[in-house]
Amino acid sequence: MWNDQDALFFAFHLLLSLFPITRSAVAGECRHGLDGLHSFPTPPEPPPLPWWPGGHLARTAGRRAGLEGGPPGRPPSTCLHLGLNRIEGFLHSSAMDRQERKHRILMVSDFFFPNFGGVESHIYYLSQCLLKLGHKVVVMTHAYGKRSGVRYVTGGLKVYYVPWKPFLMQNTLPTLFLTFPIVRAILIREKISVVHGHQAFSTLCHEALMHARTMGYKVVFTDHSLYGFADAGSIHMNKVLQFTLADIDQAICVSHTSKENTVLRLVYRKGADLLVEVIPEVCRLFPKVRFIVGGDGPKRVRLEEMREKFSLQDRVEMLGAVPHAQVRSVLISGHIFLNSSLTEAFCIAILEAASCGLLTVSTRVGGVPEVLPDDMIVLAQPAPEDMVQAVKKAIDMLPGIDPQLMHLRMKKLYSWDDVAKRTEIVYDRAMQSPKTDLLERLPRYLTCGAWAGKLFCLVMIMNYLLWCLLEYLQPTEDIEEGNEIRLRHFLTLALQNLPLQSGPDS
Repeated sequence: MWNDQDALFFAFHLLLSLFPITRSAVAGECRHGLDGLHSFPTPPEPPPLPWWPGGHLARTAGRRAGLEGGPPGRPPSTCLHLGLNRIEGFLHSSAMDRQERKHRILMVSDFFFPNFGGVESHIYYLSQCLLKLGHKVVVMTHAYGKRSGVRYVTGGLKVYYVPWKPFLMQNTLPTLFLTFPIVRAILIREKISVVHGHQAFSTLCHEALMHARTMGYKVVFTDHSLYGFADAGSIHMNKVLQFTLADIDQAICVSHTSKENTVLRLVYRKGADLLVEVIPEVCRLFPKVRFIVGGDGPKRVRLEEMREKFSLQDRVEMLGAVPHAQVRSVLISGHIFLNSSLTEAFCIAILEAASCGLLTVSTRVGGVPEVLPDDMIVLAQPAPEDMVQAVKKAIDMLPGIDPQLMHLRMKKLYSWDDVAKRTEIVYDRAMQSPKTDLLERLPRYLTCGAWAGKLFCLVMIMNYLLWCLLEYLQPTEDIEEGNEIRLRHFLTLALQNLPLQSGPDS
């Protein structure tokens, strides 16, 4: 007897194994724009997911279900429809097909795949788990190279790659009002009920939340970073955060420390300068230690200069940017994961390393001390001498580390399904918050400062007037609703592209 998860797994496993454009566009709305085009371009592959097995099992199951070939004398098209009906029979009892989706969520951020990082992973995996819980989830981000328009990725997750190019550090240029027409169109097309913005650095996130509040939508904000107050950029970023947080329904912090603060410099915060001083000293103390450095950025030059200065070319390997599919292979080649961040709200990279059985050495900053148990991490102050001592301690602990046991412990400690259920509660609370009009919301912005408060009020008034103008130029009823990819349509498209051949089951 199949349960819901088995049925959905079979269906999507079958599609991913047999569909020629696996894990990318599925149907409709795939042109460079929002009007929709029922065609099948072949965009770059999104990051592969480790839990999808190979295609042989699904292909064999497809043959047994009547998808390839058939009894002599029966037309292939008949077998096709019979196979589709059988699969639908498997999935008919699925709760996702029966129940009405509780929330229709728009995830908004400048940071999403094919770019890879903690925020991107959080949005992707949270979206997948929310889909499993029966919610509709749509992601909105900016275009990445040639990846523009509307795409469907694994699990039927719909992604709007709006045709804006990044301006700085993968962020779009702040425009305040110019993003309103397309944000409004997506909200109406997808019949969104909750808008969930991610990351304080994302200009697209802040602008989308502002427009959503103007239109009366419920909004939720998640910040993923910690910052300081030592520079002008941090002070300005604080004001932007005040503007956003002044009028949201719910906020999510990724750690207890994340509640206390938000804002620091971008380039220095990962601590590459700290590594420049730690690596040579560790190599001097431990002749058999080798370093594998993954990642790219403006500080890579300093690391390469350090390697040349101390003649460590044979002991320090610089990998550059590591594709997501290769992250696990890189991690399991080591024994210790060294995290030198100078600020961190949570640090998913530590979780990934521990899941691969690595002992972690990290700076004692932000929310890092909350992430792992004490016997799985060695903490140090963000100073070279303290970091070197922490590495020495970790090397001494290595004989007692069981990677398999550590992996099993991590499976019990963290689960994206649990994160999704907690986020679902936040959405429920947001939907229960009272509706407010513009006059009720304006006083909230006045608390942001003597001058900033008045400026924020002016921005919101202008945004409201722009909304009225957009409603006049293009009424809501004139905006076409987005296509829903129903399961039967999803399977039909896959089966139509399946090569049919008669022959014995193998």
